[in-house]
Amino acid sequence: MINDKTQTFIDEYKRETNQSNITITAWQFDTEPDELARLVVEGKKTATCSLYKLYEIEGEPLPQVGLHQVILDGIDQPVAMIKITEVSLTPMQEVPLDFALAEGEGDGSYEYWWNGHIKFFKSLAEEFNITFDIRDLLVCERFEVVKISNRFSY
Repeated sequence: MINDKTQTFIDEYKRETNQSNITITAWQFDTEPDELARLVVEGKKTATCSLYKLYEIEGEPLPQVGLHQVILDGIDQPVAMIKITEVSLTPMQEVPLDFALAEGEGDGSYEYWWNGHIKFFKSLAEEFNITFDIRDLLVCERFEVVKISNRFSY
């Protein structure tokens, strides 16, 4: 659900860019939403990935290139607007180094990305009572920041 502050942020963007007919969604990162939102604003995080199986389970459409999304912090306040620039389905074991590094997390190493995502996806799979394997498809998204909230204060 989009709260009043997020709707105002969306309305400002639409007015500033003269794009009144675009659909914009809002979400927060599942883990460490404040930290990951900060990395987005700083330009260190320009990619994210999710488990494809969950899109199937929840009947959610895959993100599309050109989609605009508001990144929310841990208390559902708008931090930044992103625009998706690339979407691919990739088995976890085949995620390339440059994508993993574009996620911008931890110490910036592939090993950090790999270990963190294995742990996260295994935990998520348990929550949904499904299995996780490194051959499972990930929805890999690259994005660019198109607006930063003037309320951003990290």
